[in-house]
Amino acid sequence: MVVWALDWPLVAAKVPGTEPVAVTAAGRIVACTAAARAAGVRRSMRIRQAVGLLPELRLKPRDPAGETRAFEPLLHRFEHDVVARLEVLRPGLVALPVRGAARYWGGEEPLAVQLREAAAALGIDCRVGAADTVFAAALAARRAVLVPPGATPGFLSDYGLGVLGRPALADLLFRLGVRTLGAFAALPSGSVLARFGPDGAAAHRLARGVEDHGLDARPSSDSYQVEHRFDPAETRLEAASFTAKALAVRLHHALEEAGLVCARIEVRARMADGRTHARAWRHEGRLSDLAVAERLRWQLQAWQETGALVPTAAGGEGIALLELVPEHLTPAPGQQQALFGTAAAQEVLGQAAARLQALFGHQAVTRAEEIGGRGPADRIRRVPFGDFAEPGRPPRAPWAGQLPAPHPARVFPTPLPARLLDEAGNLLGVSGRGQLNAAPARLTVGSGTPAPVVGWAGPWPLDEDWWQPGQRRRLARLQTVTDDGRAWLLHVRDNRWWAEALYA
Repeated sequence: MVVWALDWPLVAAKVPGTEPVAVTAAGRIVACTAAARAAGVRRSMRIRQAVGLLPELRLKPRDPAGETRAFEPLLHRFEHDVVARLEVLRPGLVALPVRGAARYWGGEEPLAVQLREAAAALGIDCRVGAADTVFAAALAARRAVLVPPGATPGFLSDYGLGVLGRPALADLLFRLGVRTLGAFAALPSGSVLARFGPDGAAAHRLARGVEDHGLDARPSSDSYQVEHRFDPAETRLEAASFTAKALAVRLHHALEEAGLVCARIEVRARMADGRTHARAWRHEGRLSDLAVAERLRWQLQAWQETGALVPTAAGGEGIALLELVPEHLTPAPGQQQALFGTAAAQEVLGQAAARLQALFGHQAVTRAEEIGGRGPADRIRRVPFGDFAEPGRPPRAPWAGQLPAPHPARVFPTPLPARLLDEAGNLLGVSGRGQLNAAPARLTVGSGTPAPVVGWAGPWPLDEDWWQPGQRRRLARLQTVTDDGRAWLLHVRDNRWWAEALYA
């Protein structure tokens, strides 16, 4: 069973629903108020698209630590009044084993009522969903339905592939003609593993309503746990958070050496007065050591804010022991690291880019993407970091008239004005048949000095989009080499020469 607190990033930030506000992360909308939704703003929408629909939309960067701190009182209420054990999937989304709790409360529906009432007592609106897997239960919570046992595959069958959270796999399946989870689940398991690898096989199991690591109400084991004892007890949260990072690194190294991954991680803090606080976070082998350290830091801050770290009258003050305990250990399927840096480094890069975008604007940090085109500047476009690029011109398509290799070393964002002259000092031109009216003799680029031309190739005429009024582009490209050893890519358009790129 999964409990979903509606619009939790907004609730945690205490944003009034009557104002047009959206919480953003990685260039997208993660939550928006009713006033923003009324104007067409939706979750997962790109920021620029949302601002285009609602120019007065106020943007707030996501604060996961603040969301965790605000979520802790609800978790405490659930554990105290309804269930004995639960797992945090993320702030605002919590999963709990239903079998024992449902027997105690008289069924799944009475249990769902108890959970909603416990949340309502804190002024929190939530939805409850149940299914045979955590993945399906999270989807069921959005629709506030309790899927009967054994009916999970049918419940999932009509969902699109995007809910799997694997954009590359979803795009490939869509191009192969597979549109829904039901169609994906119908594929043979062996063929899926052979074609898409372990990650594709894991996604296939989710689509079939099968889960590798279910929820478990039993206490965790102590295998591969890492711990740090403070002597004397640590009263400073900053020092404890620094230790948490070292613990996360030790845990990941231990699991990597053993070839294992864990389904979840339990955070334990043993106080000097003898009390122990524990919280389980869902892991599924996807969290880096930095992500685990962040969650541990958020959890310590949440315990401090709710008063859990305040010492009792008869006990000592501070944290005496900090532990990380991995649960549900399974063999690691293996993961291909990035060409430059590890997955953890890529995560740090994403966080830094998001901060820069928050400071300087969404368009301030971009990445290059290859698309189809004939010239060097036509084959690359800039996409804001965190955005999925819109489908563009296929780069591998046959592009008649494409500039041949080797490609220029430097492409100017804006072509530089140039003058290409013949021996008599006249400006060269290209005829309608694509022929130069004289041999090139001297070239001047920008405000530079004229340089003798010692070699040239071309021209190559280009007539693009002639069938689209207002978009036709007609030009001719020419490669030249000057006596200073530099090679230029030029083009002439409307009797004006431009330096488009530099080879060396």
